[in-house]
Amino acid sequence: MTMTSGSLKWQVDFFQDARGEYPVKVWMAALPVKDRARIARTIDLLEMYGTLLRMPHCKHVQGKIWELRIAVGRRDYRVLYFAAIGRRFILLHSLDKKTTKIPKGDLGIAERRMREYQAREERGSNGQNQ
Repeated sequence: MTMTSGSLKWQVDFFQDARGEYPVKVWMAALPVKDRARIARTIDLLEMYGTLLRMPHCKHVQGKIWELRIAVGRRDYRVLYFAAIGRRFILLHSLDKKTTKIPKGDLGIAERRMREYQAREERGSNGQNQ
């Protein structure tokens, strides 16, 4: 079953902070080209398959927060995201995973950004870009 038709495709946006920066994009830009390519491919899978995407590519973390799971060689990356209204995913935070659990500080950052995004959405002032 292919989920790539235009009406079924999900939109993936990067969270934009109050300074106008995109933390996940900034993080990705600092990675080696091969690693960025693998992360971009996994983001594309999320866009194509949406909530049907499962392990090993994504996993529920807690509450509304999910993680994209990307392995490149011996490195494990995670991109934390949530599903927003309108078939959209918002990429909130990213990290180079070094422990079995996501550190509470990283999870806290993702949750804070999600709340910030939702508050802006309620005010109608979300200038999200891909």
